[in-house]
Amino acid sequence: MQRIIIYLFSGFRSLFRRLTPNEDKLGQTLVKRGILTQVQLEEVLVAQRERLVETGQAVRLGYLITELGIASETSVIAAINDTYNLSVVSLSDSIREPILRKRWALTKRLSKPIVPIWLKLCIGALLIVTVTTFSFGYLIINKQKDRLFDQTVNLGTVSLNYFVNNARIPLIDDDILRLNSMIKEATNTQGLRYALVTNTKNLIRAHTDLDHIGTYWVAPSSTVRQSDRRNASYYSIVVASGEQILNLTRKVVFKDKILGSVHVGVSLDFIKNLVNREIVFVLCTTIAMLAIGLVIALFLGIWFSRPISQLVTATEAIGKGDYRHRVYLNRKDELGNLATAFNRMGEELLRHKLTRQAFGKYVGEDVLEMIVADPEKTWLKGHQNKATILFADIRGFTPYAEEREPTEVVEVLNTYFEVATRCILDYGGYVDKFIGDCVLGVFGVPVFRKDHTERAVRAALDLMDRLKAFRLGKNALLSSVGIGIHTGFVVSGNIGSQAKMEYTVIGDTVNLASRLTDLADAGEVLVSESVYDKIKPMVTAKPADQRMVRGKSAPVKMYTIKTIQQRSNVKSSN
Repeated sequence: MQRIIIYLFSGFRSLFRRLTPNEDKLGQTLVKRGILTQVQLEEVLVAQRERLVETGQAVRLGYLITELGIASETSVIAAINDTYNLSVVSLSDSIREPILRKRWALTKRLSKPIVPIWLKLCIGALLIVTVTTFSFGYLIINKQKDRLFDQTVNLGTVSLNYFVNNARIPLIDDDILRLNSMIKEATNTQGLRYALVTNTKNLIRAHTDLDHIGTYWVAPSSTVRQSDRRNASYYSIVVASGEQILNLTRKVVFKDKILGSVHVGVSLDFIKNLVNREIVFVLCTTIAMLAIGLVIALFLGIWFSRPISQLVTATEAIGKGDYRHRVYLNRKDELGNLATAFNRMGEELLRHKLTRQAFGKYVGEDVLEMIVADPEKTWLKGHQNKATILFADIRGFTPYAEEREPTEVVEVLNTYFEVATRCILDYGGYVDKFIGDCVLGVFGVPVFRKDHTERAVRAALDLMDRLKAFRLGKNALLSSVGIGIHTGFVVSGNIGSQAKMEYTVIGDTVNLASRLTDLADAGEVLVSESVYDKIKPMVTAKPADQRMVRGKSAPVKMYTIKTIQQRSNVKSSN
């Protein structure tokens, strides 16, 4: 029972955990295509694990292959499309959702069982009853048939011995009348078909059929079986009428001199008739037992299949995310225990789901997935990674909050945070924290993306476009947001105490991004020179005044981003 529960829980865990591309499957496809060798694949996998341990960045296999120069991005994308039957155009595209949809479509295409379990139980029970009954019937009938044959031989032997013992003197005297009188007395014996006495020349001296007296006895040539028992030999023959006869023969001996022979024919058809009656009895018994077995099998089949069907329905409900579904079985057996364990598993899954949803709102989806995938990893202890930091801050929020009710202020903040969070997540970043009316978004960690700087700028411009819509509404303040972006090395990891920890980023890059946000005007996206250099070919920008910022000894070059070229398949929730 425990193994069944572990198996079910493992299956559900693998079903509901976040689906990511099977890297080994992709790697084997690349090997089969000749894009890389098996040795190169193993080296890339080792490098991938080392990169995760050293930097804390979960680098995708395709990215790492192109980064190491083993294969081109075009060939890797072609392998991904063939492996997962997708149509991605860039390694930056998200393939999780298409794979997820395809896997769910596959589960929906799974057909119902053609033969239900109750029918299998019925067929199995009927087969057992039929085979058992016929086997025992066959053995019993054959054994009874052998016993009846032995009894027939014994019966014929008794008659044969009687004739032999009483035929000696009449044969010596050649007293035909006495011999026939003796033979006639035996005709009343049930099953005895004939009896005859011959002399040494096989001349019939006495016979149950008087017409045969004086003729010669010729032994039949077509015997069915022949054997000897105690001075007598016997064999079975089939006469012209179709009746099977057992012929028993014994020599008549007087003082070691053979006087003649006695032949007795006993019918074997009564054995056949008895066997046929037994076969009919066995068939009737089998039919009766089949009827009873069918009723019992139907009852047991329904008794066992109904709770299994309920468990299947519950499994499908759990598979669709309905963790509140319960199985109610009032049984005191293993199925009842299984239903109880299933319900407990549903409660645990629901609790984990709610906890995960709540926890994900604090740490971000990417961080949550990495924690769930391997909570013992050392990548949370702090690593230096390259990332792009985005700060978005509302201008004039303090005086706005002083003049309004707290409920209205919270409503405005929640609306702003909802829009900002969605923009950051759509472009593959994660929300690190909310600081008052400021949002800190991070791109490039903990999941590395080669174009993280571009994604951060696109998210900022998209956020500005969405917030402009609030100018026509009651929340015009939401369009007064300034954004600062800087890219560089940051230290990422868990920071805090054993009682309270959070995954965050710290360092000069974060500080400079915050300073740029303070300098940005309402509706302005202000980026550092390092950001501008990476996206210069695809943006429309104008230089901003160089300014001194706290923590820097020299003025900082800044640029205001106006527009960016459109590119498909950039958005990614992962």
